[in-house]
Amino acid sequence: MLSRVAENLYWMARYLERTEDMARLINATTLLLLDLPPGARFGWDILLQVAGVGELYREHYGPPEEARIMRFLIADERNPSAVLSCIHQARENSRTFRDVLPAEFWERINALFLFGRDHASASAANRHDRYAFLTEVIARRHALVGLLVGSMSQDTAYQFIKLGRNMDRADMTTRIVDVTTAVILPQRDSLREAVGESLWLGVLRAMSAFEMYRRHVSVQVRGNQVVNFLLKNGKFPRTVKHCLGEMEVALALLPNSGGPMDMVRRARKRLDALRFDDLSPALLHEYLDQAQKDLGTIHHAIHREYFDHLAGSTGFYAEPRRNPRPEGHHVPTQFQQNF
Repeated sequence: MLSRVAENLYWMARYLERTEDMARLINATTLLLLDLPPGARFGWDILLQVAGVGELYREHYGPPEEARIMRFLIADERNPSAVLSCIHQARENSRTFRDVLPAEFWERINALFLFGRDHASASAANRHDRYAFLTEVIARRHALVGLLVGSMSQDTAYQFIKLGRNMDRADMTTRIVDVTTAVILPQRDSLREAVGESLWLGVLRAMSAFEMYRRHVSVQVRGNQVVNFLLKNGKFPRTVKHCLGEMEVALALLPNSGGPMDMVRRARKRLDALRFDDLSPALLHEYLDQAQKDLGTIHHAIHREYFDHLAGSTGFYAEPRRNPRPEGHHVPTQFQQNF
């Protein structure tokens, strides 16, 4: 396999995952707002900060306002992490190597792009329409992943898809949890507890994790237990620990994986050492920030080992290229900075 194909597969998987995860982040925030009682406050600009696009938003839109932020995060292709942008970028990355993927995959990802192009702008303005649109995007993305899982040989190409999918999934799980720490809760203790429970319930539902949380943890929704579940449970597919485990399995099937594997194992050890018994928003934010840094370190290790053609340290997948990125390969500027 050529290095450029491996890189495109990796980023195609990341963009598809980010499509769903951005949709989940927005839906989680919408549910969170619906559950806020009098005395609790939330600023929409926090959503921009969590997504890492605050500066880009201000450049194009100015002061934060819900309708503008939703349009920017869903339909504005000037934002490389917008839902429509991610769909477009995943489509472009898959277009150049259709022979590696099942034939139906291109048809379905193209249909997803056309659906997003036709409905994204209109759906961004209204909360009800927005929720329905994003839920449909998530369902269509699930169909794409199911097609790959059920119809693609789990060879080297598949392992790069697996790496990309779990990298972005772990990152967005930490970001969705982080949104909840930005809510300013009421001062009254009786209200604080009730509001906190409803907020974490919204997070679980947005991640389709409520039933599994009840099965593995408790019927009671408590903040520290939810955080512990979403970060450290090894059985639920959207937890950070499970994603790190999946990356470790994928790397074990790739050659020259020693460097990235060490970074994954180091991140898992750091995660296992965390304790959430006495949870405070400031401490939780610090934990989540460190988890995101660890994921960035893993990404850089993967890039150096398999995609950095100029380094040529191992010769794996090496192929001389004149351009740093093949045609159709799109990486957001802000993502290059953060990762």
